[in-house]
Amino acid sequence: MQLRDNLATETGWDITEQRFDSGQLVTNGSNFMTGNGYLGYRGTFPEWRKAEYVGCVVSDTYDNADGKWTELCTVPNGLFAEAELVDIVSDRSPVSLFEGKTFSYERSLNVRYGVQHRSVEWGRGNEIEVAIRDARFASYTDLHLLCQTYSLDAHSDMKVRFTAGIDGDIWSLNGEHYSDRVTGEQNESLYFDCVTQEKGLPITVATTVVMTGAQPLRSSRRMEKNACYVVYEFELESGQRISSNQYMAVYSGNDSGDPRRAALSSLERAVETGYEALLVSHKAVWDDRWNRCHVTIEGDPAAQTVLRYCLYQNAIATPAHTDHLPIGARGLSCQAYQGAAFWDQEIFNLPVFMYTEPEIARRILVYRYRTLNGARKKAEDLGYGGAFYAWVSADTGEEICPSFFFEDVLTGRKIRNHFNDWQIHVSPDIAFTIWKYYQATGDFEFLVDYGAEMMFEIARFLWIRAFYNPARDRYEYIRLLGPDEYHENVDNNLFTNYQAQYSFRRALQIYQLLAERAPEALETLKRTIGLSDAEPEHWQRVLDKIYIPAPREKDRVIPQFDRFFELEDVRPDELESRLLDPGEYWGWPNGVAVHTQVAKQADVIQLFAIHPDAYRRDVMKANYAYYEPRAQHGSSLSLSVYSMVASWIGRMDQAYEYFMRSCTVDLFNANKAVSGGTFIGGIHTAASGAAWQIVVFGFAGARVHQDGVYLDPHMPPQWDRVEFLMTFHRNDLRIEIGRSSVRLQADPANAEPVPVLVRGDRRSVAPGETVEL
Repeated sequence: MQLRDNLATETGWDITEQRFDSGQLVTNGSNFMTGNGYLGYRGTFPEWRKAEYVGCVVSDTYDNADGKWTELCTVPNGLFAEAELVDIVSDRSPVSLFEGKTFSYERSLNVRYGVQHRSVEWGRGNEIEVAIRDARFASYTDLHLLCQTYSLDAHSDMKVRFTAGIDGDIWSLNGEHYSDRVTGEQNESLYFDCVTQEKGLPITVATTVVMTGAQPLRSSRRMEKNACYVVYEFELESGQRISSNQYMAVYSGNDSGDPRRAALSSLERAVETGYEALLVSHKAVWDDRWNRCHVTIEGDPAAQTVLRYCLYQNAIATPAHTDHLPIGARGLSCQAYQGAAFWDQEIFNLPVFMYTEPEIARRILVYRYRTLNGARKKAEDLGYGGAFYAWVSADTGEEICPSFFFEDVLTGRKIRNHFNDWQIHVSPDIAFTIWKYYQATGDFEFLVDYGAEMMFEIARFLWIRAFYNPARDRYEYIRLLGPDEYHENVDNNLFTNYQAQYSFRRALQIYQLLAERAPEALETLKRTIGLSDAEPEHWQRVLDKIYIPAPREKDRVIPQFDRFFELEDVRPDELESRLLDPGEYWGWPNGVAVHTQVAKQADVIQLFAIHPDAYRRDVMKANYAYYEPRAQHGSSLSLSVYSMVASWIGRMDQAYEYFMRSCTVDLFNANKAVSGGTFIGGIHTAASGAAWQIVVFGFAGARVHQDGVYLDPHMPPQWDRVEFLMTFHRNDLRIEIGRSSVRLQADPANAEPVPVLVRGDRRSVAPGETVEL
């Protein structure tokens, strides 16, 4: 089935590029990537190098090489493999997609098991000389391991030189991260040791090449300062095949006290096990993951395919193996956005795990606990108290968002943005998610050990940050930057104020819960963080008088922030025509959108998306009608939000359109790779995670409250059936929604019945029971 232009699918589990497009090297390197949450390997080809944006990004390797950008490191490429045809006078012709003639070509990504395949028939003239096939996967049974298989079939008699090993010429966005490099060999493996510039972190990449098929005439090792290879020379007859299995292992000093030894041991195990057996065990892990997170869509193969693609990308971006690392805004597809967490992590990436694999959601929230001191430091540095979480958060939680993120492409001058000091909603967004996690899981132990301390420190920050306006006898939040990042230095952003109000309410609720169920733990926590008996009273006072902008009487539209309706009322296409350069940043301080009502992304509508029961449907409809034509959707976060809200208010055509656009923002290369002179390409992991929410929260109308699961479906007319899993308080419920029916099936292993409300019909589904409505 053709998806678009050059992309197709055969099974609904694969994405296939049908012809090579040299203009899409950056985009397709991300789109066809493999990964496992520890590392991400871009979807490039074995013979490619730095110029083709080859990159293996490894988690927990944060380093600052240029004095501005702290980012994850790309490591030496231990899967380099190149075939060269050697003629009579020993001239060598590399088999290259950029030279010669390609007779057939296909690159595909199997998203069910995270395996990239490439097949190509190639020659220097008018006849096919070689057929090459390769495949690669990032192991889920050994997270430090990448496995690659490569074969070359000769279509005539020929001499071939095959070179494989580690290429240390690295594509890095923001400088050289390594001060020391050492190459060497041990037993049958090659290794490449390096040390990062800023932190002195040792990293080892090791590789082993196992040749099968035709036997080489000779082989040799080539050791260089920045590379190490094994070189094989062959004389092939027509029909003969060269084939290899190549294994790459990566360890840093954060993984092992002896990274080289650990990497070489990983390779020994891999060689002993073999490529096919490794693939079988790797697939078994994916089968278990898909059994929980998969969403079935019947009647719309295109939607099913792109949804699976998004679920795959969200999974491989997530460090599910640990509780001290974040989900990066571009995952591990490249170094853009520094491999760090934004508010995206809690609002867009995490919900799919919260309701399908809650142990992963717990680990991601524990990451926020482990970075609480960084949030405290940021608040203190800015003159506040409590926890003001970093807008861009890496391993320590200290703010790594540069004050000058963009530059004015017209003048070359730096732009001072205030993402790192005015965008305070990140803290209440984390508080919101902590409560939602507790609602979904009933995990009181998490509240006692981690959640309460974070909630109290966030409430403390919001209390201190609030501004009391005596003229109106209310608390306000001024000098803000809401989700719409084009409008900085605004007062009383609706989304921020509402989230702050919600955070106070839930912090007080958790305080009471601990007082009733764990009074000793509460007293210990109060002593630990210096929380007096009077401080919750301050939170209550702000909660009672916090200002929440109200809908206008004439049309029920809520202002995004104070004096919003005084801004010029234009549309995004009109603003685009005013640009002097297509690379201009539209926002603060001088961008074309600053003094207009054009929003970069959903803001008021974002509030509706995460608080769907906060406003009546007529208010939701009025605001959708007003803000939708004024949204530029300059952020990949925006489309999913508009899709969900459109489904709730009956705009099904728009809901479906926004769903498909959101799911294909990467596949169809719909967003800019460069904004304001800064590279922001790579996989938009928030859009990937949001795909699940559009179907489950949007079209299926699922909600989870303290008293159970709520369903109010609004399905696209072209869909026959949707099926998905939700877990409530660790009890699994499989939900099937047809055109006019709902089927609920509780897992026999559940510990208790699952309470469900379907369009007002309340049921309790016992373990093993199936209910049809």
